[in-house]
Amino acid sequence: MTCFMDHRDLSRATATGYLFLLLLFSSFINIWSSCSNGSCQVVDSCSHSTDCGPGLFCGNCPALGKTQPFCIRGQATIPTSVIGGLPFNKYSWLVTHNSFSIVGAPALPGVQRFTFYNQEDTVTNQLKNGVRGLMLDMYDFNGDIWLCHSFRGQCFNFTAFQPAINTLREVEAFLSKNPSEIVTIIIEDYVHTPKGLTKLFKNAGLDKYWFPVSKMPKKGEDWPTVTEMVKANHRLLVFTSVASKEEEEGIAYQWKYLLENEAGDPGVKPGSCPNRKESQPFNSKTASLFLMNYFPTYPVEDEACKEHSARLADRIRTCYKAAGSMMPNFLAVNFYLDLVTGLDEKEFLLRPMVTQKGKFVLD
Repeated sequence: MTCFMDHRDLSRATATGYLFLLLLFSSFINIWSSCSNGSCQVVDSCSHSTDCGPGLFCGNCPALGKTQPFCIRGQATIPTSVIGGLPFNKYSWLVTHNSFSIVGAPALPGVQRFTFYNQEDTVTNQLKNGVRGLMLDMYDFNGDIWLCHSFRGQCFNFTAFQPAINTLREVEAFLSKNPSEIVTIIIEDYVHTPKGLTKLFKNAGLDKYWFPVSKMPKKGEDWPTVTEMVKANHRLLVFTSVASKEEEEGIAYQWKYLLENEAGDPGVKPGSCPNRKESQPFNSKTASLFLMNYFPTYPVEDEACKEHSARLADRIRTCYKAAGSMMPNFLAVNFYLDLVTGLDEKEFLLRPMVTQKGKFVLD
């Protein structure tokens, strides 16, 4: 069945729909010819990364039956590089779930870490490769605020990664070097220290980029344009899971501004896109941003390229319809480097998106 956008989402559709699919799938088109010495394009067969063109590397996806190495895109397309100057909520941005929970990250001295890992690359590299949203779990720990992948609202030495300020300084370095970029941080917040987050972001040098809560749309209207945000240096959006901190610390309460589907296994089940219980209903008219979670409860790195194949596009279509023809503004995934390795249909880029009489349509 064909699903048309209503009039309020027409401009979102033509921009966000195109940009979102471009972000995920533009890397898929290729010429299907023999190649070598840097001339190979995306999904061309390769023997070494030197066979692949700029921005590509040589890899495979055994979970999808793709054992023969082929060229894979290593960076996401930045939406604003395709169409600039639109309101922030008319773009879609790649987000890493548990951005700090990195395979191979050193544990505390003398401690064996016992937790799950969600990413394979440093936060600095994530940002360099096109990630524009970070999901960070913050806890009081060891007299400081730490990033932990933990449980029961408490950080333990065997679930701890590092002080949060280390990662936030990576974000500050990126924003400093890239004055036209915008980053969003979504905090799963277990910090009880009074004004703890305020002090943390100030000490990391990020307060100068802060997007004020007072300027955030609260009635479903458009956000400022990315041009306006850059000009005002409001290039860092921060959301917390604790409602009281909006008034206490000026940190936006996540579910006041973001619609969100259920995370974990319910969020990847085919054919459904359940509303997260903390979120406003999908038919809410007060939130103009949509966060789409797409990651299983238990992350398995070797399965990520399969999860990020055609089933991801199907999931986007499902959530698009569930959210009242609203394309996701944030797509949160595990193992982001495997985002495009599973794509295996030449026409895949074109199939999910059709333009009909000026409207965006999902089949």
